[in-house]
Amino acid sequence: MAKAYVEKTEQVGSGAIANISNIISRIIAVFAASGLSVIGAGAIVGIETYKAVILAGTLGVATVVERLARGFLDDGKLTISEINSAFTAVDKKANKI
Repeated sequence: MAKAYVEKTEQVGSGAIANISNIISRIIAVFAASGLSVIGAGAIVGIETYKAVILAGTLGVATVVERLARGFLDDGKLTISEINSAFTAVDKKANKI
């Protein structure tokens, strides 16, 4: 009897590498969104624009990294929902559920 060969299907976009890539891309987006949102505010207070952008971007990234670390500390894993909730914390326009 001949045996049929069944090819295993792989889910694209899952696994540790995909999660790391997703997190890094989203952290860059957090830095950009947080930094660009204070360009005008820095000028009003007398802070140089680039310093205001760096400060706001760094604070946004620190908030996300802290939430990711707290999610990891719970059980040693980061689920997709924990990752999403960490980024929702800095996105003020996201729909809160």
